[in-house]
Formats: sequence, structure tokens, C-alpha cells
Amino acid sequence: MGSTFIVQGVTLGAEGIISEFTPLPREVLHKWSPKQIGEHLLLKSFTYSFLFQSEIIRDNTGILECVKEGIGRVIGMGVPHSKRLLPLLSLIFPTVLHGVLHYIISSVIQKFVLLILKRKTYNSHLAESTSPVQSMLDAYFPELIANFAASLCSDVILYPLETVLHRLHIQGTRTIIDNTDLGYEVLPINTQYEGMRDCINTIRQEEGVFGFYKGFGAVIIQYTLHAAVLQITKIIYATLLQNNI
Repeated sequence: MGSTFIVQGVTLGAEGIISEFTPLPREVLHKWSPKQIGEHLLLKSFTYSFLFQSEIIRDNTGILECVKEGIGRVIGMGVPHSKRLLPLLSLIFPTVLHGVLHYIISSVIQKFVLLILKRKTYNSHLAESTSPVQSMLDAYFPELIANFAASLCSDVILYPLETVLHRLHIQGTRTIIDNTDLGYEVLPINTQYEGMRDCINTIRQEEGVFGFYKGFGAVIIQYTLHAAVLQITKIIYATLLQNNI
């Protein structure tokens, strides 16, 4: 968890530094142009290129290990030699592709869902008078729903690519995974993928289409709990507003 927070912090910092020293916009204005969209996505690409080495996973659990391992992988020091360890150039494209596509899909869906919810709320207000509690919920809750829908759709759509990406990242490292079929042992990673295309073809030939969705049950559980938290939050927020009114 500590490493996750560090990576998120470095992501924001790197994006801010790149936007300060380049003309690439960090945010897209309402009156956007194709050039601004292209420059904004280019900024995202540079950010993901800069940070992707921090996603390399090893068995050391120190809070700063994600950064140290990434730097060591870049300069070629402190990383155990392995013929199966893919070069960084082979990992840049799938990592940046996943990050940019995830950002595009989530942004589009978020704005679309938020537009529909606000229009629905506006029409309901015109049709009938609403209580102050409902007005407060309508002011803040659609944003949470839009973020939830955007994250869910982008994770589901890009899950096959994420599977490929994770397999390429951990190949050649000392990573072990749980044997979810038997449940009482761990398994080492012994793959021999040569790159993104070889990984996709190998998974399709040896594991079939469902091989790209291994572990998808965890995503279902994650967003089920997320939806439950949103519903509980809505109930608590409505109760607090009602008591205050």
C-alpha cells in the first residue's frame, strides 16, 4: 500500500514538472481543440513512460523499493541477471498504451455519465419539487457515480491488455503467485514471452480467450464492494442532512 501511494505521488509530481517545463497542457479546457487534446495525451504518454519502471514487482517489501527497483532497472544496476527479463524498450509501448487508453476511456465515460445524470436531475427538478436533502445529494452524488462507472468500464474493457502487461512486467523477476486452483501453495513465474505480440499469441493458443481474464473475479469483488460503499455513503449522507435540516 505504501508503494502504491508513492507511485501515485510521483505520478502527480512528474506530470506537474513536465507540464511546467513544456507547453503541454495538464488539463483540457472546455473550449478544446484537436491540438490541445493531442498535446494533453502526449503529456500523459510522457508521464506513463517516466513511471512505468516503478511497476516492476519483486519480493522486497520496503516502502521505497518500488522506486529503487525501477531506477536500478533503468541503469542496469542492482537487478539480478535473468535471460527472461525483458528490456525496457519492450515494455514501454504496452505500458504507455494501457495508461493512455485507460485515461481516454475513463475520461469519456465519466463526462458522458455525468452529463446524463445532471440532465436527468435537471428534468426531475422541473417536473416536481424536490426536498433540500435530495437537492444536496443531486449536487454531489452524480460525480461519485460517474467516477465509479468510468473506473469500472475502463478496467473491464482493458483487462485483457492489463493481463498481458502484468505478465510482461514480472517475467524474469523473483515473483511468485498463489496457486488459486489448489489454494495451498505458490508458483514461480517461468514464462518465456519475447514481447507483447508473443505474449498475446501464446495466451490465446495455450489458454484460450479466457486466459486473458484470469483473476477477473477480483475485479468483480472490488467493484461490488465499491458499489456497496457508495450506497452506504449515500444513506449516511442523506441521514445526516435530514437530521441537520
